Amino acid sequence: MKSLFDDTKAATLTTPMQMRVYTSQLLGQSEDLVLHGGGNTSYKDSDTLYVKGSGWNLIDIEEPGFAPVDLKVLQEMATRDELSDSQMVQEQRVALRKSDAPNPSIEAILHAIIPFAYVDHTHTDAIVTISNTPNGKETLKRIYGENVLLIDYVMPGFILSKEVYAKTQTIDWSTLEGIILLNHGLFTFDDDAENSYEKHIDLVTKAEEYITAHTLLPTKCDTKYAVTPEYIDTLTNEVSKLRGCAITSMLLDTPEACTLSILPHLEEILLQGELTPEHVIRIKPFPAVIAEDINAGLGQFVTDYKHYFADNATSEHICLDLAPRYAIIKDFGAVVFGKDAKEAKVISDIVTHTIKAMLIGEQLGGWKSLKQSDIFAMEYWELEQAKLKK
Repeated sequence: MKSLFDDTKAATLTTPMQMRVYTSQLLGQSEDLVLHGGGNTSYKDSDTLYVKGSGWNLIDIEEPGFAPVDLKVLQEMATRDELSDSQMVQEQRVALRKSDAPNPSIEAILHAIIPFAYVDHTHTDAIVTISNTPNGKETLKRIYGENVLLIDYVMPGFILSKEVYAKTQTIDWSTLEGIILLNHGLFTFDDDAENSYEKHIDLVTKAEEYITAHTLLPTKCDTKYAVTPEYIDTLTNEVSKLRGCAITSMLLDTPEACTLSILPHLEEILLQGELTPEHVIRIKPFPAVIAEDINAGLGQFVTDYKHYFADNATSEHICLDLAPRYAIIKDFGAVVFGKDAKEAKVISDIVTHTIKAMLIGEQLGGWKSLKQSDIFAMEYWELEQAKLKK
């Protein structure tokens, strides 16, 4: 991964917050690091944490997009035994230095307990893809050695902050280049914004180099099945009925999508989870698999999703709609379904990265993301659902 840091541009920046904005935007320019609202960054100034606010994207974030929060309040939260999601959001809101600031990131507590001025967090495809394999943790240990702390997956927010807090009580932070959250992403940090950014690029590059050395992505794929406009119209109409609104479809007939669609154990791969758990609120836990019989494929998706819900839900959960957000069309590729063109583009971007990761993971020992109970917890998490409602 190439560093985008420009010394000439940086020389024109006169405040630490301007540097925070600049390097945040650099991270946001790479879709291999963040997609559509993913990732978060922060800056500590004395007793205040300026952390990316909810609703902002790193690619175009400006100073108003950073929520100023009382640092000591956040650090105290990490010492508690329990803290509900709603209580965390409420207390973080009360701790804001400006009443009109956006809600702080759900990772604000974690940013607060990392003892450096600048903290960068992304959902880097390369590192997460490697972790989404049966021996991913061991592979990452070989790549990074002892200077990167590996944390097993737990739910983002307070639970993750508590886990990192417990694992770092006796650690020498100066020896760490970063923290990898398995199946989730990467944190780097430093008292200098450029150094934190460059550490991020360096660690991601090592993962990308490992993938390049051990895998090969397809450059072409001969499809066996011709998808007609009438077929797509019929499929779109049936998905529209399931979702209860008009649907915009987009075809993905890339070599990667085509290659995935012809794998003999396709259904097994697709049930192993998405690239990162955050994506589930956009694309559901798995896609539909369609052959010539559209209704049979969609019917199977509905049945599988009902089983997934029944296996993981409590009496407090209400089942979401039963419409897939994308489908793999066997021997062709993929098609995504959005309620409008904007949502279809978001889903298309996420699915494109997911398919690439699956193909890489299969070559690294087999694609294996999170178990469905973890994915369900994210899909039905009240804080994540609130994001979509906005």
